[in-house]
Amino acid sequence: MMKSLFLVFTLSLSVFSYAQDGIVIHVDGQTTDISGATHTVVAPSNASFDIALDVENNTGSARAWRVTRLRIDAPAGWTDALCWGHATDPFGGTCYSSGQMNTNPWTTPGSQSVLFTINDGEYGKLKASVDPADGVYGTAHYRYYISTNGLSFSDSVDVVVDYLAAIKPVKEEVGVSIYPNPTSEYVSIQLAGMDQSTFKLMDAVGNVIMKETIHGSKKINVGDFSNGIYFLIFETSTGKSITKKLVVRH
Repeated sequence: MMKSLFLVFTLSLSVFSYAQDGIVIHVDGQTTDISGATHTVVAPSNASFDIALDVENNTGSARAWRVTRLRIDAPAGWTDALCWGHATDPFGGTCYSSGQMNTNPWTTPGSQSVLFTINDGEYGKLKASVDPADGVYGTAHYRYYISTNGLSFSDSVDVVVDYLAAIKPVKEEVGVSIYPNPTSEYVSIQLAGMDQSTFKLMDAVGNVIMKETIHGSKKINVGDFSNGIYFLIFETSTGKSITKKLVVRH
């Protein structure tokens, strides 16, 4: 087992992973040890939600642990809280609000009223709560340290929370369809990916026969046009033009 690492927090605290020393941390209901590792969760919504962790004491002696929360990174407006108590506590331990956790890092108090003993083979329950701000999407990174004094850390676990924006529907590609083509009497124009477009109809030598704005779709009578090739040139909102060749054949 690696020896406990000791570090006094400052605001310029570097990010390190702490090796375990008789401590096992796992997600409540699971058995995989994630001490010294990172646990990633996806926020189900912008509402506050909990991440329940078990901190097992396998050190060989009783411990009265405290939890230090380090907020490594979080989007503006996000808040977090936690509860810490013995596994047998029917009330889930003592809970601390985001208002109480008003420093970074922040450590659970060391007063006798909230300290409790975890005997060897027992465990404490750490419930971290994260509350993403409404409409503020991003990723938050928290670290929770285990110690007896809030200074000499025996172990830690990182929690990364992803709150992702809803996947936007794929925008329809801008385009134009004309049909029938070739045609002898009418040609229908249908826009895609844009509400309107200005177009001009030109003959093969470049004469402009028609210039109009189309909204969605349009039908053009070409019954009086001479046989030959014509060009429809559409302007899009992106500034690019789309050219379609039209064949008139009576």
